[in-house]
Amino acid sequence: MEKIRLGRSELWVTKTAFGALPIQRISKEDAVKLVRRAYESGINYFDTANLYTDSEEKLGAALMDVREKVIISTKSGGKDKKTVLSHIEQSLRHLGYIDLFQFHNPAELPDPADPDGPFAAALEMKERGYIRHIGITNHRHHIAKAAIESGHFETLQFPFCHLATELDTALVAACREADMGFIAMKGLSGGLLTNAEAAYAFMQQYDNVVPIWGIQREAELDQWLELSRRKVPMTPELEAVIAKDREELVGSFCRGCGYCLPCAAGIDIPNAARMNALLRRAPYRPYLSDEWHEKMHRIENCVHCDACKSRCPYHLDTPSLLQFMLKDYDEFYALHHND
Repeated sequence: MEKIRLGRSELWVTKTAFGALPIQRISKEDAVKLVRRAYESGINYFDTANLYTDSEEKLGAALMDVREKVIISTKSGGKDKKTVLSHIEQSLRHLGYIDLFQFHNPAELPDPADPDGPFAAALEMKERGYIRHIGITNHRHHIAKAAIESGHFETLQFPFCHLATELDTALVAACREADMGFIAMKGLSGGLLTNAEAAYAFMQQYDNVVPIWGIQREAELDQWLELSRRKVPMTPELEAVIAKDREELVGSFCRGCGYCLPCAAGIDIPNAARMNALLRRAPYRPYLSDEWHEKMHRIENCVHCDACKSRCPYHLDTPSLLQFMLKDYDEFYALHHND
């Protein structure tokens, strides 16, 4: 399987990488089987986070006996040295050591000079040999740009897919210039993109980008393995798919990142805020169930605290977007509920 250098870290990782957030949703037995099969099929890079409940534990159970043959990155969203140290110590119990430690979507850059800040924890554990490299993840262009310019991070993990804007591709180019690894998350834009060939071919055009595909089922693993074996190139047909996706989705849409949560009214914001796309781009019948009808009508209970709006890294007017989605949902429900 094709490998590339992850920036100046000198980590050589498979260009098809395993995003381990989804394995927290399956049993340990199934997760170990899935991860092990990915490794035995040639994937050597696995990405997880302290926030992903038992994902680290499952990765460790699957890979500990081949630990030196794989590269594992994890993350902490802690805001001070004490918290980040506790997160790293937990990660070490599951993973043995950390190839790439990443600060998890901070609202501002961690300061290496702050003795009590999160960066101090990472530096201490790197000096002690438990962390090999330090990177950062983010959803905000200005934070990502500042991280590249700072020179303090060896990698950047950022949303990147074929809905990318010029600002997104500029970050990729800046990482190349800085010899900084670029790790692409949300390559399917939180499930809104449904053509895996188009998504894969788009990523192949950037030789310094490592996409991490979230994998929960064997069928999903089979899909990425098959595309990797074929090294699917961009074609006019796939360009047409991408053009249609961009026409329908580029703009102010919810990416489903979940940073708006929790919601005081119990609204499932990441799904509710993109319901019109889910209804029209995926099998819609599950979203017309009594359960989802009740979930969507929780929007009527919005207390307009604007917490979701303030936390959105894409600066969406989330309350207004939810109201629009409820209206659209009810119209669609009236037309198709009895189909």
